[in-house]
Amino acid sequence: MVQRFESHQWVPFPIELVFAFFANPSNLPHLIPPAQKARIEDLRIQPPPARPVQADPTRRFRSVAAGVSSEILVSFRPLRWMPPRVSWLARIVEFEWNSHFVDEQVRGPFKVFRHRHGVRTETREAGEGTAVSDEVEYEMPGGGLGRLAGGIVRAQMEKGFAFRRQRLPEILAAAWGQATRRS
Repeated sequence: MVQRFESHQWVPFPIELVFAFFANPSNLPHLIPPAQKARIEDLRIQPPPARPVQADPTRRFRSVAAGVSSEILVSFRPLRWMPPRVSWLARIVEFEWNSHFVDEQVRGPFKVFRHRHGVRTETREAGEGTAVSDEVEYEMPGGGLGRLAGGIVRAQMEKGFAFRRQRLPEILAAAWGQATRRS
């Protein structure tokens, strides 16, 4: 049975910065709780389509971006008390600049895993920023036992995305500071 998980967040940074940050797979470990000791084991980057050129130089970001068919091999400890590392190979299957990209599990702990990372410009009282959305569809292997494990996995996802919601504004503030000093 496929389960769904969603997370939403608004950050006070331009969409170009936010998307560039997420599109660079090297940033992934910074968004995962430290107890999971996530690390990238291998990257096979395929270039995305040409980056749109922004008229405003403060919105031009030079960074690596993983286009369609890129593969990222990550290892992590799913539970703090669980010593073995789990390997996870994901492939980018959709990519549209400053809109979204989708990764799917090729090999890993799930029977099915599909994650859509979306962004859109949104103005709030604090000014212009970016609404970040994550839509995850996943299915655990193992039938009934897998469904039981699904509850643990969902709790881990909730903790992981709560950590990310806390860290993302801090990381983006540092990235924005570096970018605006260069321009």
